[in-house]
Amino acid sequence: MKKSFEVYNIKCGGCAGTVKSKLKDKFPDIEVSLESDPRIVSATIQTDEEEVYLLQTLKSLGYPSIHEDVSGLEGALLKGKSFVSCAIGKMSSEKES
Repeated sequence: MKKSFEVYNIKCGGCAGTVKSKLKDKFPDIEVSLESDPRIVSATIQTDEEEVYLLQTLKSLGYPSIHEDVSGLEGALLKGKSFVSCAIGKMSSEKES
């Protein structure tokens, strides 16, 4: 079933590229919508374990679900991680060009 998740810190195509590259092996139909804020990440999810994996991977990249409490230091650290993930996504897309 296709599921969508609203996430924080995705700002641009670089961020979206990182999300897609990190999750495409497990979720080949992964999509990142930059049309709304918070951003929406969608994928076909078959099991609860896949959903947990997707959400944990997003958070590890600095893009937590809006349903997670990420205030204070943790929120600041995740925002920092998202900047790094964004830069990686931008560099990867430049290499492909």
